[in-house]
Amino acid sequence: MNIRKVDTFSGHRDSVYTIISDQTGHGFYSAGADGFVIQWDLQKPDLGKLVARAGTSVYALALHESSDTLWIGQNFEGIQLLHTQDNVIEKTSKITSTNIFDIRFAGDKALIALGDGVVVILDIPSFSVQKHIKIAGKSIRSIAVNVGTNEFATGDSDCNVHIFDLDGFKLKKTIQAHTNSVFSVKYSPDGKYLFTTGRDAHLKIWDVNDAYGIVSDIPAHMYAINDITFSPDRSLFATCSMDKSIKLWDAATFKLKKIIDRSRHAGHGTSVNKLLWTGFENQLISCSDDRMISVWEVV
Repeated sequence: MNIRKVDTFSGHRDSVYTIISDQTGHGFYSAGADGFVIQWDLQKPDLGKLVARAGTSVYALALHESSDTLWIGQNFEGIQLLHTQDNVIEKTSKITSTNIFDIRFAGDKALIALGDGVVVILDIPSFSVQKHIKIAGKSIRSIAVNVGTNEFATGDSDCNVHIFDLDGFKLKKTIQAHTNSVFSVKYSPDGKYLFTTGRDAHLKIWDVNDAYGIVSDIPAHMYAINDITFSPDRSLFATCSMDKSIKLWDAATFKLKKIIDRSRHAGHGTSVNKLLWTGFENQLISCSDDRMISVWEVV
C-alpha cells in the first residue's frame, strides 16, 4: 500500500471540525470553528466556495439529498437548512442552546445529537421536533444508523453506547463501551459490526448479530480517536486521532496497514478531527485543528 499527499486545501480561519460528501462524486463540504461552510471540488484544488456563514462554530453537517438541503448544526443556535441549488437558507430552528455534535437521517426523521445528553428526533417534512430522548448526563457525540436491523446507536461522554429501535425509539441495549468519552460510533458497511472509538484511544468492534458482543479491543492510537471511515470498496477503514495521525486498517482482519503522520507523509500538525473516504480516485480526505484539509491518495 502506498500513500501520497495529493493536495492541501486552506480556506478556513480556525479549526476544521467536519467534512461530508456533497454527493457529486468529487466534491465535499467542510465546516469548523470559524462558522464558515465551504464547498470544495477535488477536480479544482483549493478553489473553495463559501456557501454559508453560520455565525457560530459548526461540528455537524448532513446532506439530505431528496430535498437538496444541507443541514448545518450551529452550536448554541440550532439548525439551518441550506438549499444546495441556490445556497439560500430556507429554514432555521432553534432546537437547542447547546452544542450539536452529529446529524443523521433515517427515513423521514432526523436524529440530532446534543451536548446536553439529548437526542432530538425531528420530522423532516414538517421540520418539527417530534421527540426528545434523554440518554446521558453529558454530551451525545455520535450517532450511527443501521438500516438492516432498523436500529441506531449513540456514543456519549458518559462512556456508554446505547442501541435504540428506529420505529418507536425504544432503548434496546446499553453497552459500557469505553473508559472515557465515546467520540465515534459507525456501523460497518454490511451492518454486521459496530465500531466505536473514544478518548481512551481504543478502537472497539462489536458483533451486531451476537447481541453486540465484543469482537476486538484495539489500543489503536496514543490519544483520543475522533472518527472512523470506510473505503468505498469496503476492504479498508481509517481512524484519526488527537495524536495527529491517521491509521489505515484491514477491514477483514482489523490489522494495521499504514500510518499517515507528519514525519512520514507531511501529515497534520495538530488533532485530526474527521475523515471522508471518497470514490474519486480512492482519495481520503482529512481535516484538522491546524485549519487545513488534506487529500490523500491510497493505492
